[in-house]
Amino acid sequence: MNPEHSHLSKKERRQLRRGERIAAELHQTRRRFTRRIAVWSSVLIGIGTVVFMIVKLSTQPPASGVPVVPSRIEITPEDWIKGESGSKVVLVEYSDFQCPACGTYYPILKQLYKEFGDRLQFVYRHFPLEQHRHADLAARAAEAAGRQGRIWEMHDLLFEGQATWANQNHPEEMFIGYARQLGVDIERFRADLDSREGKKAVEEDRISGNRVGVNSTPTFFLDGVIIQNPRNYDEFRNLLQQAIESRS
Repeated sequence: MNPEHSHLSKKERRQLRRGERIAAELHQTRRRFTRRIAVWSSVLIGIGTVVFMIVKLSTQPPASGVPVVPSRIEITPEDWIKGESGSKVVLVEYSDFQCPACGTYYPILKQLYKEFGDRLQFVYRHFPLEQHRHADLAARAAEAAGRQGRIWEMHDLLFEGQATWANQNHPEEMFIGYARQLGVDIERFRADLDSREGKKAVEEDRISGNRVGVNSTPTFFLDGVIIQNPRNYDEFRNLLQQAIESRS
């Protein structure tokens, strides 16, 4: 018997033991209830996490760079197009004038177009990457030249001079120098370089690329379907040749 309870009567001691028993049972009940709450909370959190990840994965482009394209991309009247409309195949490039990889593909594409001639239609779309600080300005320079009918000449100068202007703090004067080489109206070129229309054209290309899952440059679409970048000229040539032959 607890010495503290020695002064209690038998009835009082029974009531005390009963109260202690009830208190112990209540304590056990509360512990079981708390454990159940913890278990169900963990289950619900787990289910919520799974649902969140499913929704997130279903609404973002795949990390592999191969997008889920709802339909073939189509050529629009606003596109910069080189080649005849009746060409056997159409190659679309999303590109960045300051991107070293795009610069590596530039001579390959130029030689391919020269070799395939009217069997190949080439489309250039802007996709300036944020890490390339002059890429957007270079794209607008191409747009400005394009408004005076010299898009492809400016395209070539930008890629051929990439190693130089990409390292300048203010390459705008170099772009104006390119425009002078092309014989365009310089005042008009300057105005178009910073025009709302030029900025909008570049942004619309970027938006269209985001829509079809472009997340790196260059990204190519052959007859509207994304392709894995060929590793060299021969691979690219064979790919185009197979596409042409399949349509013959």
